[in-house]
Amino acid sequence: MISRRHFLGASAAATAGATLTRPEALLGAEPAPQQMPPSIARLSSWADRAHPITSTERAARVEKAKRLMREHGLDALALTGGTSMVYFTNVSWGGGERLFTVVIPVRGDAFVVCPAFEEDRAREQLALGPLGGSAVYTWEEHESPYERVTQGLQDRGITTGRVGAEETMQFRFSDGIARAAPALTVADATPINAGCRGVKDEHELALMKLANEATLTAYKAAYLAMDEGMTQSQFGGLVSMAHDRLGFSGGSSVQTGEWSALPHGSITPQVIREGTILMIDGGCGVEGYRSDISRTFVLGTPTDKMKRVYDIGYRAQTAAFEAAAPGVPAEDVDAAARKVIEDAGYGPGYKYFTHRVGHGIGMDGHEWPYLVKGNKEPLAVGNTFSDEPGIYIPGEFGVRLEDDMVITQNGAELFTPQSPSLEEPFANWEH
Repeated sequence: MISRRHFLGASAAATAGATLTRPEALLGAEPAPQQMPPSIARLSSWADRAHPITSTERAARVEKAKRLMREHGLDALALTGGTSMVYFTNVSWGGGERLFTVVIPVRGDAFVVCPAFEEDRAREQLALGPLGGSAVYTWEEHESPYERVTQGLQDRGITTGRVGAEETMQFRFSDGIARAAPALTVADATPINAGCRGVKDEHELALMKLANEATLTAYKAAYLAMDEGMTQSQFGGLVSMAHDRLGFSGGSSVQTGEWSALPHGSITPQVIREGTILMIDGGCGVEGYRSDISRTFVLGTPTDKMKRVYDIGYRAQTAAFEAAAPGVPAEDVDAAARKVIEDAGYGPGYKYFTHRVGHGIGMDGHEWPYLVKGNKEPLAVGNTFSDEPGIYIPGEFGVRLEDDMVITQNGAELFTPQSPSLEEPFANWEH
């Protein structure tokens, strides 16, 4: 039996001349370029709805970091290239073996340590954020950057105390600072970064909501263009194509049948067949803020077992969402979803629901705090999470439902509506 979605998808593919399976695709070769199906061609850019974070907003973040440093007994915060540096300074700096660091002291002005040949590039990027007038300490290739860090701290009266190194800093960098300044203690700065980034303001939430809406819209457009015989790569290409039409870079992993029982999938080449479960998982970025959505559906008619397992997953996702509220320990949200799954016979513990129910999300796809057993941290207004219970039956199929949510004064709110069924996963999404 052909479902209404299958009919629409087949018609769209035929109309647009969508590429279907070729022998070389089954062997893992690159599929032919895909033409644009009508469900994707009708999309238009939403990019003008995204408003960048301003330097004034980033300056307020720096001030909050200083307040948290005082509370946690840190005298300075050292950042290296990565998300937290962008969050505070709007400086995007790649990794490598050469130390580039922005140091924010509790008192006094921030400073930068960078390779001498990178000074002009560093000043150019610093001008894009709130630290444009910061002092830049440079080091030549044969010199020690750690001595420059020590000098910068000493110039600001910091000769003893504690310097916080962000958690992504390479060990050789934090160790180098510790060796160059033995009177200082290099400590973990996670309470500062997580304390700032873990609670989103209204601007951040607007960007995340837009990212989530864009991803769900892209998923629906790809779903309507799906047809039997497509490879996972081809369907993933449709998802990326739809994101591009909406003005954002995004995509998804795609797993079918027995491979959907692997939470993060398989590299095995797969082909979409009638009656086969598909699980897609991905998202996009909007001005640096991420979405993370999973949808599970079937091309054609699902089995009774598929529908039964899906219903359990839906109820588990709902239980987690309803349990989330300010002051609730993070582990309680995981426990609420896990109880539904265990009570339905898919337990105990991690036997079929093999991962935590959710992770923090924001500028990174996975960030603090985490909804997992043992995490007693109370949820706070402005925390954002994925809500993604899954049931994975080895050798058969897997089901995961994932939407992102924000903690509010009254509980929690989803950025996107839950997926109602395997047969009509986007029935309540009109975009």
